[in-house]
Amino acid sequence: METILLLAHPEPDGTLSKAALEALAAAVALSRELPDASLAIGLVAGNDAQTAADSIAGCAAARFLAVTGDDFATARYSTDAAAAEALARAAGATLVLAPGTSRWARCLPGVAQRMQGRADTHAAVSVENGAPTVTLWYYRQRIEGVSQRTARPWFILLDPGSAEPWHGEPGHAAVEQVPVPVDDRLRRTTFAGWRAPRTDQQTIRPEADLLFVSGAGWTKKQADGQKHVDDAARLILDFLQVTQASLGGSKSLVDLSGEGEAVLPFMTHLNQVGQTGSTPRHPKGLSTCCHGEEPHVVGWRFINQRRAINLDPNCGWAHGKADVLYVADAFAVMEQLITLMARERLAVAH
Repeated sequence: METILLLAHPEPDGTLSKAALEALAAAVALSRELPDASLAIGLVAGNDAQTAADSIAGCAAARFLAVTGDDFATARYSTDAAAAEALARAAGATLVLAPGTSRWARCLPGVAQRMQGRADTHAAVSVENGAPTVTLWYYRQRIEGVSQRTARPWFILLDPGSAEPWHGEPGHAAVEQVPVPVDDRLRRTTFAGWRAPRTDQQTIRPEADLLFVSGAGWTKKQADGQKHVDDAARLILDFLQVTQASLGGSKSLVDLSGEGEAVLPFMTHLNQVGQTGSTPRHPKGLSTCCHGEEPHVVGWRFINQRRAINLDPNCGWAHGKADVLYVADAFAVMEQLITLMARERLAVAH
């Protein structure tokens, strides 16, 4: 019999993020499909876990556990790990599920080590032959693997987007407080504050319908033998502003800053998509000035519709990796596209 614990961090306003609701949906499905399984919810919050618990009271969890206090309001390995361990032990959890956010990914493998368990990350979860099963992508081998474990407790970090968010009626949940002593040893790391770009400078938008990926070709010499990095930056930012797309970058482009080359000032390693970057799940994707080789394309495997612009008709995108390849100059295409979209928006406004 499995005891499933879902871990989540409520947002400052007491709500649960989309990634947390996706993990909850996976945990609920798992508890229903596994014989004699029970579900518990573990919340780690600054002061109020009741609001979050009430919002998901209809998920039919047997227990709602919470660790609260100012020490748990923000991400910190020591306190997050202590809270997760305390919740797992209080629930008697054999399976611990959590959304694959940076906060949980930072601490849960360490918690698994403390509890002599096992951990899997970037996973999707299901039931096969009456046992919990994870699906993992092995990018070096270009294969998708399905595996099961007998070791318990088993910590599973679920990839955001691998399940539909949970939807249900709110209610009243009886929340059990789990005490976690915090001393100066756990407070050695302190939270200094948030630093975030202005709204008009934001380039990473996980909820956007379109992923716009730029390759190193934007910074190379163009048909006139000159580099036009300023023009490239203007076109890309204008396109993001008009479409509210999310910006991705190839490894070769984000690495240019360390090689003393001309760079796009807003492009960082956080934008990197591919084998050594992120694996976004936007409905549509458009790649520009990127050759579409396998290390980059592997990050696109969850994009439903893929299109690319490249001057090379024999590039990697042309070999079945894109639904549509436009053999054209990206500078000219984007300039025209931005103009047309701006006119359409103006017409709609009037």
